[in-house]
Amino acid sequence: MKMIIVKCFGFAGALGVAVASLAQSNSPTAPGPRIVFAAPDYNFGKVDSGTAVKHDFVFTNTGNQTLEISGVRPSCGCTTAGNWDKTVASGQTGKIPVQFNSGGYGGEVHKQVFITCNDATKPNVTLNLQGTVWKAISVVPAYAMFNLKPEGQSNETRVVRIINNTDQPVTVSDPSCGNPAFQMEIQTVQPGKVFELRVTAIASRISGTLSAPITLKTSSPRMPTVSLAAFAMLQPLFLASPPQIMLPAGPLSNATQFAVMIQNNGNEPVVLSDPKVNASGADVQLSERQVGRQYNLTVSFPAGFKAQPNGSIQATVKTGLAKQPFITIPVFQPALPATPAATPAARGGSAAAKPSPAVAGAVALKK
Repeated sequence: MKMIIVKCFGFAGALGVAVASLAQSNSPTAPGPRIVFAAPDYNFGKVDSGTAVKHDFVFTNTGNQTLEISGVRPSCGCTTAGNWDKTVASGQTGKIPVQFNSGGYGGEVHKQVFITCNDATKPNVTLNLQGTVWKAISVVPAYAMFNLKPEGQSNETRVVRIINNTDQPVTVSDPSCGNPAFQMEIQTVQPGKVFELRVTAIASRISGTLSAPITLKTSSPRMPTVSLAAFAMLQPLFLASPPQIMLPAGPLSNATQFAVMIQNNGNEPVVLSDPKVNASGADVQLSERQVGRQYNLTVSFPAGFKAQPNGSIQATVKTGLAKQPFITIPVFQPALPATPAATPAARGGSAAAKPSPAVAGAVALKK
């Protein structure tokens, strides 16, 4: 009987330890600061395009030390964060106000906000914002993109669909663009519902990279103007990647080698030859990766190399083409910062501590 009582007390003691341990694990405080969001994901449902979506992400510091929110970084410029609670005491709550500007968006949207804090267990937290943006009139795709070849240029046309998502029929008219490099024509696919905008890039008027806004008028009071953009890029005949070589400050502590890939974007294969670099001690090698299309240019510089002041260093390759006989890769090397001259104090003396000869003489006379 006595033995049974001892065993019961042993069981009760173990049960007490287990209950105490469970209570401790469920305690609202934990070592250090701890961030816990009530809901790290927010679905704003369906909104009209142009609506400002606002939401407060609420969090609690379940730790036993002050929580510090050091950074709130939205994933893109359309999402912004307001003044958030930067320090939150143990057991207290804080909030991070976020606003998403839905203007220009259509369809499903997913945005993120990245949080950094001093919670050692979760120093980085991602908040998610999602929903559907409804537009009375949508543009698919939202832009007209042109990537033009450098040779044998010809005009190119892209088709953009304009879709009426309302129950009422609409008309679309008067496409306008301020840049004459793009010409436009509107066609009806389904009266009142679906239209096609044909955008043509005039190759002879395009050089480098060009962008221009395009607008159209509609009869819809909910969306009287439709906007999109046209982008055009004229590819260079030869594309060097990287386009230049940046050396460490000289003199170089170790031998250094750089590789440059040269891409031929022309219509015909081109044989590159005669690689050169106008720097003493430097070396350059040319190898073919794809016949007539891709080359590797390897430029090597020895240990101790230092560019001459006011000198111009460049690596060159012959193309054999009259329109561009050479491909040139410039080389840059910054100079080491000059060592500051030692001050009198640094040399063990002070100019202020030494009297001028006139003052020294006056002192001697006084004595």
